[in-house]
Amino acid sequence: MTLLPATTIAGAVTGSVGPTFPTEDLKDLFVEAAFLYGSGGTTVKAWVQTRVKGGTWRDIMNFAFTTAAATKWSKVSLGIALAAARAASDAALADDTILDGFLGDELRLKYTTTGTYAGATSLTVLGSAKY
Repeated sequence: MTLLPATTIAGAVTGSVGPTFPTEDLKDLFVEAAFLYGSGGTTVKAWVQTRVKGGTWRDIMNFAFTTAAATKWSKVSLGIALAAARAASDAALADDTILDGFLGDELRLKYTTTGTYAGATSLTVLGSAKY
């Protein structure tokens, strides 16, 4: 699934969201985030989020980039135990971390950038879902 097609990053963006994907019965999610750096800018942060039955979106992955091209991967699995009564977070999960053990029935990507990027700077986020 394409959580975010190749998207040019220019001026600062706050909380832009991609399309919502139905993912009922999802067991594992593997995600690749590719940041192509051109010039300028400060930070790019992308959160993969999930929710249950139209409830509150919560972060399950974060990818953080600055001023260098990079490709990063993360994987979360439903079969991992979670601490009880975890609080929801929206664009608050720490840089380059995951929240394992939580996969709802919908997914989306949310991203924020700071600074002014140029030179064809872009972000692409792809996911592979296992049911």
